[in-house]
Amino acid sequence: MANEEKGNDTNKKEQKLNEDNANSNTEAKQQENKAQGNGQQQQENELEKKDKEIAELKDRLLRLAAEFDNYKKKIASDVQSAKDVGKAELISKLLPVIDAFEIALYSSSLSEQQKEVTKGFELIFSELYETLKSEGMQEVEVKGKFDPYTQEVLLTKPSEKPEGSVIEVVRKGYAFKGILLRPASVIVSNGKKE
Repeated sequence: MANEEKGNDTNKKEQKLNEDNANSNTEAKQQENKAQGNGQQQQENELEKKDKEIAELKDRLLRLAAEFDNYKKKIASDVQSAKDVGKAELISKLLPVIDAFEIALYSSSLSEQQKEVTKGFELIFSELYETLKSEGMQEVEVKGKFDPYTQEVLLTKPSEKPEGSVIEVVRKGYAFKGILLRPASVIVSNGKKE
């Protein structure tokens, strides 16, 4: 009987050992599963962080591209404005030359020989004038009534025209792309002759 009891004790011990091993294995598997679950969760968190970072970088890239595009447009506009200012200054400096040409060409007291020479000057003048027009120069139109925004009064005198009407243009006015370079110098009527 003592042997049987020893055998039962041994069996019980072995059974307990097997149960402990089984419990340990189960716990180990649970911890391993937990670790795997935590590892997966950690990987998912890292992926989310990376996705957010990628989205932020894409957004910054798009904003920078838009800012650069706006910068290029601004620079192009500034360059064009600088060119226009330069052209306007050049045309302003050439206006006295145009005036001198017009006076020389349309003077009526020229001899026949001078009139022949004048034809050559007419060709030069017309080429200069057309070149300036192609660059944006425009002659200020003078119609009927005096316009203080585009004309300057040199003289007023009585005439048959109503008061405030332009009688004569003494010197033409010019503009460049809508900007007045020089007002037209005019003589204006101050009413009927008495």
